[in-house]
Amino acid sequence: MMASFSRLIVILFVTCLTPQHDVSSFSTIRSNGVLKLPSTQQHQRSSSSSHSSKVLFSAQSSNNSDDDQYEQEEYPKKNQIITTSNNNTRRSVLQQVITSAILSSSLLLGGIGPTMIANAAMGTLPEFQDTNAIFQGITIDVTDKAQYEETIQFFTNGFDGMKVLRERGGGDGAVRDTWLGFGPETLSIPPSFELPVSSFAQYGGHASIHLRYDPKATSLLYKRSSGEYNNEPAPGDSIAYLQLGVPQYRISQMVKYGGNVIDAYGWVNVVSPSGLPVRSIVGIRPDPIMFLAINCADVKQSEEFYNKLGFVQQEFPYARPNSGQGQFEPPQPKKSVYLAPSPNSMGVLLLQNKNKKKAVVPNPVLRSMNIVYNAPGGDDDARSSGAPTVNVNPTIMDPSSIPVAFVPQEYLEKEIKFTAKASSESS
Repeated sequence: MMASFSRLIVILFVTCLTPQHDVSSFSTIRSNGVLKLPSTQQHQRSSSSSHSSKVLFSAQSSNNSDDDQYEQEEYPKKNQIITTSNNNTRRSVLQQVITSAILSSSLLLGGIGPTMIANAAMGTLPEFQDTNAIFQGITIDVTDKAQYEETIQFFTNGFDGMKVLRERGGGDGAVRDTWLGFGPETLSIPPSFELPVSSFAQYGGHASIHLRYDPKATSLLYKRSSGEYNNEPAPGDSIAYLQLGVPQYRISQMVKYGGNVIDAYGWVNVVSPSGLPVRSIVGIRPDPIMFLAINCADVKQSEEFYNKLGFVQQEFPYARPNSGQGQFEPPQPKKSVYLAPSPNSMGVLLLQNKNKKKAVVPNPVLRSMNIVYNAPGGDDDARSSGAPTVNVNPTIMDPSSIPVAFVPQEYLEKEIKFTAKASSESS
């Protein structure tokens, strides 16, 4: 940040903005109508009236100091995922998470200390100084190579600004990973970012969509319909949609790469080629990946679950300045609850299942929603204790059978560096 720019206010008028499906886009502005950038120490994306919460975590992390040798464990089978009851406390839920991670990664040999409160802020971004955990993104399982490649093209061509952030693997039948998003995931300000020159697509703290393709998988998680166009619904209703707020989307590209467009009246609802429901609004957001909408058998029960993980009620986010009062963005659904660990992080929208007597059907393509947290002491404590690789597998499920994974911040930063390097070398 240049010293002469201690405060910058940019007002963007997009009230008359209408959806543009296949025309040139306009520059991304970090705002929901107004962009306000005070000094680094005071910089906040949202008003001080919004809530945040500290989360309970254990100091577990990787003992690897060499980035090129940084590894993660194999994903567990479904019966290894812990379910939680409504009577569990926030401490007991996270103790189950830590216990599972200890057992599955043999951390008992490492002598990890007791669970403790992680009071340190996330990274160096001013936006995350009020929390020690964020909802950083989701992981999608894909078991068909064509679907995997089509899903990458679907997102990068269908939604303006989305790109491949990093990649890993893919050789000799190995699992292949691709991370998609609208900007750097790092929880610090990238050295290349400079006000007022840089676009906020170059700023840190963006969420990501992690696609995981396993060529050895034998079951197809999502089977598209036969014929020229796909009209197959999502393979489960636990995920209502992943909401994106973008300057422009292209329905023709969504259809071209195997998306099933459900409707497109003011905004678009579409099922991705790999079976993930997506809703997109034409508008402006600090990070276009806004939230994950979840169908719940019992909203209150789900809210209590996420409260135990440090999610609290926040002001419902909108991509347009008229806050859902126009024809191009719907208002917050009635009786829904919006939660997030921080007003500046991705969140979850809890929706009451339309048929209360019918059980919510899990969508098998969602491997996990990923919560990144600041482990007390960072990786140094874990290395000194002789702890092995980090377990970032999904370890608990919410009441709607949404798997949840916990990722230490230090692990994320090392993975970003390692996979970005591997991606650039392969290209």
